[in-house]
Amino acid sequence: MSIRRLPEHLVNRIAAGEVVERPASALKELVENAIDAGAARIHVRLVSGGLDMIEVSDDGCGMSSSDMVLALERHATSKLPDDAIENVVTLGFRGEALPSIGSVARLSLESRQAGADGWTRIVDNGLLVEEGPAAIPPGTRIRVEQLFGKVPARRKFLRSARAEYAACADIVRRLAMARPDIGFTLEHDGRRNIAVQPGESREARVAALTDRELADNHVIVTLEREGVQVSGVAGLPTYHRGVADHQFLFVNGRPVKDRLLVGAVRGAYADLLARDRHPVVALFIELPPGEVDVNVHPAKTEVRFREPGMIRGMIVSGLKRALDEAGFRSVQRPSTGALGNWQQEPMASPTPIGAMPIFTEQPYYQGVADHRSTFTTPPPQARAEPAYAPPPESQNFPLGVARGQVAKTYIVAEAEDGLVIVDQHAAHERLVLERMRRAMDGSGVASQALLLPEVVELDEAACDRLEARIGELTEFGLDLERFGPAAMLVRATPAMLGSGDVKGLIADLADELTAYDEALSLKERLDHVAATMACHGSVRAGRVLSVAEMNALLREMEVTPHSGQCNHGRPTWVKLGHGDIEKLFGRK
Repeated sequence: MSIRRLPEHLVNRIAAGEVVERPASALKELVENAIDAGAARIHVRLVSGGLDMIEVSDDGCGMSSSDMVLALERHATSKLPDDAIENVVTLGFRGEALPSIGSVARLSLESRQAGADGWTRIVDNGLLVEEGPAAIPPGTRIRVEQLFGKVPARRKFLRSARAEYAACADIVRRLAMARPDIGFTLEHDGRRNIAVQPGESREARVAALTDRELADNHVIVTLEREGVQVSGVAGLPTYHRGVADHQFLFVNGRPVKDRLLVGAVRGAYADLLARDRHPVVALFIELPPGEVDVNVHPAKTEVRFREPGMIRGMIVSGLKRALDEAGFRSVQRPSTGALGNWQQEPMASPTPIGAMPIFTEQPYYQGVADHRSTFTTPPPQARAEPAYAPPPESQNFPLGVARGQVAKTYIVAEAEDGLVIVDQHAAHERLVLERMRRAMDGSGVASQALLLPEVVELDEAACDRLEARIGELTEFGLDLERFGPAAMLVRATPAMLGSGDVKGLIADLADELTAYDEALSLKERLDHVAATMACHGSVRAGRVLSVAEMNALLREMEVTPHSGQCNHGRPTWVKLGHGDIEKLFGRK
């Protein structure tokens, strides 16, 4: 077949395929144009997830009637004053959004500059059908109706209105997060779902667009190096999600989805979260335009850095430093479900005083005890020691002072502002891990020789893996040697762990190496080894602790980084504030 020049309408549809994949991609282009126009407020209206109608109104600089004519032509833009495309600082610049959208929908463009008259142009699937004066306030309003209505091959591949709306809401949320100086509203089928005011702080804007609880459960990230700045908001490790849909990354104010950046976030939280959990972060990277290529993707959602290694390192170090400074902080949001389990017992009808027996063979309270003993409910498992000395003042310590132990697992402490409950095993597991890390950064983990070496039988493959890592394990104070084809001889264990369950420790280490030996770097493998050892060396649930031991654990938590979460990302302590307790008793 000979080469032919494509007709204009087909060229426009091909361009539309690059720029307009679904309602969300069209909405992205329109909102970015509003931002680039200097708008202080942007209002978005959707009908049926954008399938039937998308409307974006702004109070930006507006356009003249002649500018509106050019805006609907391909490759016409006001965002490139010269040919230096690599120095573009606006969100959009390709000059194809409006003509591409207009070629596959009915597009109404209304605009007015301050001090001038408004004008409107209406294009229906590439054809100009109407233009004339328009009565609108300064700014621009664009309405897109029946997207792909006359292109059934594209329309049938769109998803349900609910799914398309979710994609549109995500676009608005990310753009609004990038610009806290601009007010955004989003209405869907007459219902307002997003409303943020201009001039908010970055932290307040991120919390408003993700979860209000993030405002109390985050750290501030800030790092600057060689003209590159990394800043933002990062959730505490215990404030996590099951999917990675709450990770927001921005480069020079542009929302991006970059594998390099996502991998850096994962690396920063690697030893703080379980593998199936994901942090909540909003990171903003600012760097000279010439150091990043933003035109490697038609929708500009991917970027290419000139120094990707430095950017990744800054993200990891910035996040780690901020999380280290969080200390023992943990998510403090009493679970609604858990609080709901606290039921107010209906009060029994009081026995009239005159009907109470005055003389009985047993005291009245003994009779009540005998009556209750017929139930099968076991007695509560709780303990507290007599206070031979005055207890310390709770206001002197953030985690309070120990008042007792429940179920031989949870430490109950009284703080100045509420009741603190600590999972003793999870907390001590984190403390042991941090001790091992400090020792590894110093002279290594001290070992303690066993009185009698212990033989641990394993399958031959597991022994092979352990034997290959004997050098690394020695750094942790674990002295191993091969003992036949299917056994390992343990001569010493880390001193901070004690003897403990040696066989269980070696078996778990072998399992860790089986699952992750090849997939992880040396540092990550060492972290897994340390975490496994810490689990075996920690105070177990079911162990009775003295009040002195409980308070010692609380004091160490207060000065140890990351002690607010266990090695698997779960919180080690929770707090019931005085207000929460008052609600439980109907006082508030």
